[in-house]
This record gives sequence, C-alpha cells and structure tokens, in this order.
Amino acid sequence: QVQLVESGGGLVQAGGSLRLSCAASKRLFSINDMAWYRQAPGKQRELVATISNGGSTNYADSVKGRFTISRDNAKNTVYLQMNSLKPEDTGVYYCQANTYAARAYWGQGTQVTVSS
Repeated sequence: QVQLVESGGGLVQAGGSLRLSCAASKRLFSINDMAWYRQAPGKQRELVATISNGGSTNYADSVKGRFTISRDNAKNTVYLQMNSLKPEDTGVYYCQANTYAARAYWGQGTQVTVSS
C-alpha cells in the first residue's frame, strides 16, 4: 500500500508559477514510476508528466518547456514545477505511483486555478 499526499496548489495569475509536491508513504526506490495527472471541469483526467525510478521524464505536449517533474528519493517526494501558467492549466492535479507489482495508487488531488 502506498499513500500519496499532494500539496502546493492554489490560485495564480496567468504567467505565474506554482510548485506541487507529492509525498509518498514508501521509499521511492520501491516504486517503479510516478506521474502527475490533471482533470479540468467537465473533462477527462489527462497525463501531465511522468518520471521513472531512473529519472527519465516524459511530458504532455501542452506542458513541454513549461513544467518540470522531479523526484527527491531522500524525502520520498515528487515535485511538479509549473511555470508560465495558462488558464487552460486549471484543474485538479493528482499524483500517481506505479509499483513494481503493477499496482497504481492515487493521491487526493490538489486544486490549481489560473486566472486570466
């Protein structure tokens, strides 16, 4: 069982920045990869960024060059640095952990609102 707690969301003006954090209850080296998803009102949840245990990253085209995912294994925490935010980045952001046993765990989500 992996418990995930997100934090760092809030209200920001377009062009601003936020850093989301996801604290895991287990050591990150026991987790295969982690990801950030987001869900805007009335839309399906979409993948934003992933980071493997080895540190390889992938991003949705809509956030490339603006968002950076990183991990601190010593703190069991994954981050999402979001710069140059746009109103279309608004949504609830969720952290996901995928274990080597092919099980997926989700956090409760944190709200990000970008005003124009």
